[in-house]
Amino acid sequence: MGQERWRRLISGAGRSVAVWAASTVTLLVLAGVLPDFRLESAAGDSVTRIALTAAAGAGVFGLLSSLVWPLLVRLLLLVPALVLGLLVFFLNGSLLLLALRLNPSGRGEAAPETAVVVAAMMSAVASATGGALAVRDDDAYRRRLYRLAARQRRRGDGRAGPGSPAALFIQLDGVGHDVLRAAVDKGLMPTVASWLGPRDGRGPTHRLNAWRTDWSSQTGASQLGILHGSNHDVPAFRWYEKEHREVVVCNRPSSAAELQRRAIERTGDGGLLTVDGASRGNLFSGGADEVALVLSIAVRRGRENRSRAGYFAYFSDPANAVRTALSFLAEVGRETCQSVRARLTRRRPRVKRGGLYPFVRAFATVVERDVVVAAVIGDMLAGRNAIYADLVAYDEVAHHSGPHSRDAEQVLARLDRSLALLAQVAEHAPRPYRIVVLSDHGQSPGETFRTRYGLSLANLVRAGCGLPVPRRVERTHSGTEARAAVRAALRRPVEEGGAEHRPARRRNEPVVLASGNLGLVSFPDVPHRMTKEEIDRRHPALLSTLAHHPGIGFLLVRSEQHGGVVLAAHGAEVPVDLLADETGPLTGFGPGAADAIRRTHSFPHTADIMVNSWYDPDEGEVLAFEEQIGSHGGLGGAQTRPFLLSPVALSVPVEAGAELAGAERLHGLFRRWLRECDGPQVPLSAAEDERAA
Repeated sequence: MGQERWRRLISGAGRSVAVWAASTVTLLVLAGVLPDFRLESAAGDSVTRIALTAAAGAGVFGLLSSLVWPLLVRLLLLVPALVLGLLVFFLNGSLLLLALRLNPSGRGEAAPETAVVVAAMMSAVASATGGALAVRDDDAYRRRLYRLAARQRRRGDGRAGPGSPAALFIQLDGVGHDVLRAAVDKGLMPTVASWLGPRDGRGPTHRLNAWRTDWSSQTGASQLGILHGSNHDVPAFRWYEKEHREVVVCNRPSSAAELQRRAIERTGDGGLLTVDGASRGNLFSGGADEVALVLSIAVRRGRENRSRAGYFAYFSDPANAVRTALSFLAEVGRETCQSVRARLTRRRPRVKRGGLYPFVRAFATVVERDVVVAAVIGDMLAGRNAIYADLVAYDEVAHHSGPHSRDAEQVLARLDRSLALLAQVAEHAPRPYRIVVLSDHGQSPGETFRTRYGLSLANLVRAGCGLPVPRRVERTHSGTEARAAVRAALRRPVEEGGAEHRPARRRNEPVVLASGNLGLVSFPDVPHRMTKEEIDRRHPALLSTLAHHPGIGFLLVRSEQHGGVVLAAHGAEVPVDLLADETGPLTGFGPGAADAIRRTHSFPHTADIMVNSWYDPDEGEVLAFEEQIGSHGGLGGAQTRPFLLSPVALSVPVEAGAELAGAERLHGLFRRWLRECDGPQVPLSAAEDERAA
């Protein structure tokens, strides 16, 4: 035992000396390259004296980074997360200036702007050296992970046994089943391919299934159903609630908090992650005690707001900030080049990608990914029972570049590397992890409704109502999870001030909202959901104008005679009770379309008129009512067909020939899998048992 302890001490001391030596060499090299940084007196010093000065400076800087840096970050908890990411560089440079001032040799001087560069390089070299040495010493690395996990369990209540399996759910936002399959076939995702193919003479470790979303094929509805077991009364990504006279938007923190509250009230259960769980980068918490980057709690303010805790935990290591910042700038440059190339080659379809979009994309593909993956690694090392994390990178890029574009494929390749990293960490975690990878929806390609017809859905509705239509075509705001996360990180309200989220100025004007290729029309001056008969009396031309437009597939409206009807071109009018898949107005929209429409029709907050765009079954294209060439939110094509990649060690998700339909069904399935992991889970209700069966 004594020999083992001495061996660990000697190994640790050796790594510390190696890091110190690497930092010293870095200082010497930078002093020789940078004109405003020196390690000698004005009269000059010997090589030995300069080397000793560099060694002392590196040592003092290392001690300050270890002791002072965490305290500085803790004092800055009220600073917006992205601001902290930039402030990291200046604080790091200040520590270097202080280290030079405290240097026993009394030598060393740097300009403030040069100190920022030197400190960033030293942090990166120290982190890389220490990490490489730790990984090379596999036994030491494994012992460190087990110590971290044991320490975390001592802080907890001991509910999770170290030997029982745990579950990690990774959501690749917006990746459709067919897109994942194609990426694997092209060799873009070798990690996923290795899970699905023969391995070491054995069979695959995972199985791939498709599942079907609800009519509202978007993250808010899917994730709420998966994490909280109910997405009842979520008709779209955004909708107007007449009794409150406001628009609910799934990625607005206040709306997400209210939706989560309603789901918990309906199910009587806190969520999928209530027992020793962690929620990372999601719209909803799932009942987890450990949360970071979760929008439903981002409305809280002050030090107790844990929704941004993941940023601070990540940026508390200055090396992380350096690495992520450089990757961020590289991603901005990559998007700029790709956007210019798309314009020069006149690629179609295409949407504008200027303004702040390159920075939003870089946030989604770099910052959000790095922070979430780092948080998940910490959760795995702590041995948490259930972890659910969302990576939004692909969804953001596919909205603007297209779901099958080379830009989006490059993002998939980088996401695969993140999965590989998590799989490696799982090998060292204190308990086995069942890694489940899934998507919340897919994306359907196609140009925008406005591009094809020269007017927005809102203006088409105004024309049908006999209201004046502006000559200038207005762009429809595109809301995505990444944009919401950026605003939450900056502590700015998400879409609160958007004109499309307030009632019309005149009470008789309709509120028209868009959720991908799903449109919603509401009349705010009528307190109840209007019927077809009421709409016809008030605006005789509106429903026929919409139903006969070539860019619209079908409408859903309430009916005094039939309860509800679906309207389409050529006078088609089918009661919802008589709807059938692949016939009439739903021809080509795929299996389950009729049931999805009937379910949405039963929601209290379904709009007066629900509008689903045209869909081409041959090409899989839809027409987005937002400024997106890869969209989701309604029926039609790949958007309703996400994937589920699950370990073969868990029970089969669905029997052969059956369909896994609806996000609520996934919640019951995941609860069943958590029970199979032999963890102390909340028992399934009778209804959940029936759904999961």
